[in-house]
Amino acid sequence: MTFRPPVSDESVLMRWMALEMGRINDGVVAERKRLSELLRDPKPSSVTRGGKEFAFDKNTICLLGERLPVSLHTRLKLPIIFYFDSTVEDSFFLTDSAALEALQLLGELSDLREMIGGEGMGRQGDCVCYYR
Repeated sequence: MTFRPPVSDESVLMRWMALEMGRINDGVVAERKRLSELLRDPKPSSVTRGGKEFAFDKNTICLLGERLPVSLHTRLKLPIIFYFDSTVEDSFFLTDSAALEALQLLGELSDLREMIGGEGMGRQGDCVCYYR
């Protein structure tokens, strides 16, 4: 008979959670690209952490190029990544001011949202919370 540790055993849960997080992270884009770069590329794509190609929709990239000011093309990196904090219910945050500006110009986020200080929330310590 094989010994099976109880599922409540912390080490079993931690190993399982680490495995699942690794699978989730495999699909995350490893190198975000600037909109200006993607507009020049005939087949805009990047590579995921798992080594697979992540293809951007060329029509969507062109639409963003048309609707956003040229000054934002070199600052906006795609895909836009929202972060989740499990300690703040029903919320997500951004650490990219160019992404916030683009989403506001496109009417996807309210102009009332603004970058606010936050410890450890990105390179300059800025974040914005977006509530559902």
